[in-house]
Amino acid sequence: MRVAIRVKPGASRTRVGGLHGDRLVVAVGARAVEGAATEAALAAVADACGVRRRAVSLVTGATSRDKVVEVDVPAADEPALAARVEELRAGT
Repeated sequence: MRVAIRVKPGASRTRVGGLHGDRLVVAVGARAVEGAATEAALAAVADACGVRRRAVSLVTGATSRDKVVEVDVPAADEPALAARVEELRAGT
């Protein structure tokens, strides 16, 4: 499942939830230097979705705050993942 995210580097704490336009907001403490914020964002998405870090990969946006990530789960788990992403988008 692909998820469009907006990374906010340099946050006081890591947080996944809410919307920026139509993208899921991922706030991370890491700075946008040498991919640190991207790596932290991928880890935060994995944690928020309840999957291992290796199940989340970057599709587009390596140097942008707007990114698209792929969350790889078995087909049977996709409805639960979609529901969790919607909860996060709603900020809950």
